[in-house]
Amino acid sequence: MAQFIEFLGNHPVLVGCWLAAFAAILFYHQRTGSKGVSPAQAVGLINRSDAIVVDVRDKKDFDEGHIVDAVHIPAAKLAQRASELKKHKGKPVIVACKLGQQAGDAVKALEAAEHDPVYKLVGGMTEWRAQSLPVVSK
Repeated sequence: MAQFIEFLGNHPVLVGCWLAAFAAILFYHQRTGSKGVSPAQAVGLINRSDAIVVDVRDKKDFDEGHIVDAVHIPAAKLAQRASELKKHKGKPVIVACKLGQQAGDAVKALEAAEHDPVYKLVGGMTEWRAQSLPVVSK
């Protein structure tokens, strides 16, 4: 412990850079992050709370396989078509994309449209399939 304190005292610029980087990472995640649920938690929300799944992938990916009863609204059209989800107000909304990365922006858009609670599917449809959960394909 004494060596650690000595290191901090001898390298204030380095320590300052590490603290600034840590603060920037926290700020970034707080600003862009959203509540995420694992596929198992999503199944629980769907079964217990009648959650709605919104799939924001493109039509081709959606047709290859999607979660049962998922609503397909491509991410590019989400702002215009968010009104389609008004009939589901009060129910949890789970946003699914391909890898779980695009869903964060969709969650923010749905929260701005006053839907609450809104979650993203962590790992997206890739993780859903990896856990051998059911998908429907056309």
